[in-house]
Amino acid sequence: MTLQEQTLLTKMWATLEPGSSPIDWCEGNYKFSPLIAEFVNTFSNIIYVVLPPLLMHLFRGYGKLVNPGIHLIWVILIVIGLSSAYFHATLSLVGQLLDEVAILWGFFVAFSMFLPRRLFPSFIGNDRHNLFLAAICLCVVATVLAVVQPAINAFALMCLGIPSVILLFHEMNRVRDMRVYRLGVRCAAMWAVAVFCWVNDRLLCEAWSSINFPYLHGLWHVFIFLASYTACVLFAYFSVKEEKPHEKATLKYWPKNDFELCVPYVSIKSHDKDLNDI
Repeated sequence: MTLQEQTLLTKMWATLEPGSSPIDWCEGNYKFSPLIAEFVNTFSNIIYVVLPPLLMHLFRGYGKLVNPGIHLIWVILIVIGLSSAYFHATLSLVGQLLDEVAILWGFFVAFSMFLPRRLFPSFIGNDRHNLFLAAICLCVVATVLAVVQPAINAFALMCLGIPSVILLFHEMNRVRDMRVYRLGVRCAAMWAVAVFCWVNDRLLCEAWSSINFPYLHGLWHVFIFLASYTACVLFAYFSVKEEKPHEKATLKYWPKNDFELCVPYVSIKSHDKDLNDI
């Protein structure tokens, strides 16, 4: 092995070293375990692993009749949670990149799946396949940039929520079902709380540490997951209304449908039969 190859191999291994990431969140390192750098930030990702399997079950009717790609969204959420947990447990550069790239790809997959056709850019035409290919190209470019400049990735990824919220409010203005509208308002509120937690943890760490609560980034994980999956539920509902108006999409809640703080999902009825009951 040449000296150049040895140097390259050493640099690659260095990215796996604990603490090799330039980002360190407010929570103190190795406070609860000698093996886990940020204990609360690591285990707050458990919601990403626990809830998506339930969503796959609740959306089985939607996947059969409308778009089986919806399940890819739930799988990506699991990947994001596992990647984030690995990053916060090790604070390694590889963990950071896995976390950020998973978020990036998850956003563009959801974007290409749910963007209304009436809002397609002119060069795409009316073909969602073309939109998906364009999103893949953007993802590849953004992934390369993420690797080249990992220090600014976190701030850049925060900006992805802005067009999502704008699109959400745009679609909510077309909604006549107040149940759907209320869920949209809660989704936007959870996103705002998540951003508050992220910004305060990043910029006002000393203030929060002074009152012994350096755990806002863990709350960010919870609130941004709730906002993200709720947004996917809403856009899945909007997608049926726009692209398959002959099917009946209903917003429901599990396990108690009349309690709107339960888990929301979209039920599809075809030929007077609820596919979630099949």
